Amino acid sequence: MRPHVVAFGGGVDSTAMVIGLIERKQPIDLILFADTGGERPDTYGHIKAFSDWLEQRRYPRVVTVMKIKNGQPYTLEQDCLDHNGLPSIAYGFKRCSDHFKIRPQNSYLRQWQPAIDTWERGEKVVKYIGYDAGETRRKENADCKVDTKYDYSYPLIDWGWEREECIDAIKAAGLSLPPKSACFFCPSSRPKEIIELSEKHPDLMDRALAMEAQADLQVIKGLGRQYAWKEVIWAHKAQMTLPFTGFDLPCECTE
Repeated sequence: MRPHVVAFGGGVDSTAMVIGLIERKQPIDLILFADTGGERPDTYGHIKAFSDWLEQRRYPRVVTVMKIKNGQPYTLEQDCLDHNGLPSIAYGFKRCSDHFKIRPQNSYLRQWQPAIDTWERGEKVVKYIGYDAGETRRKENADCKVDTKYDYSYPLIDWGWEREECIDAIKAAGLSLPPKSACFFCPSSRPKEIIELSEKHPDLMDRALAMEAQADLQVIKGLGRQYAWKEVIWAHKAQMTLPFTGFDLPCECTE
């Protein structure tokens, strides 16, 4: 039987997908979470709690993988600092998801024996992706790519589960809702989320502002693309309302 691997994003959609697969007794051989090194603390806490929940039901715990450079874990934050830049989504590209999410998972699978055996038989590994039923566009874009190693499965879309159904499934399983899965310095963050980060995790906000300050910016103003995060924090502290509209470009990471 071909191995079935979950691409786990750590958020609502992928958590609900795993719960639904278990309810339907669908095979799960491996659950992979690609850590950029910049997830919010609540996300790391959720992965630990969810792994415990899985283990109690005799399912595999979540396996965390990272990008490796020169034999050592390499974070997206460090990559930005090394290149005097910001995450690629700030410039309108989606390199972050590819280099720090997809590639680390595929690198792990290239050394995972069940996958190796499957490919040697001329078959493909099944990879579960947690796009909900409201994200058919992302599925269509993914389906345009030819992949010789993986067959992609989109259970939430097959079941017709949108955000509400995913939330209901998590609650019914007795689990707390996971936070939004995203880097703490994600340029897709909205002003409200930026302010929340500064209040809950000032140390992380200091790191995000340090990244923004060292970046060589010519065509954008900062992490908000059309504005700098430091402006949002300044306006909030001054109790001012500024027209931070940002840009509506999701990071494409799987939640």
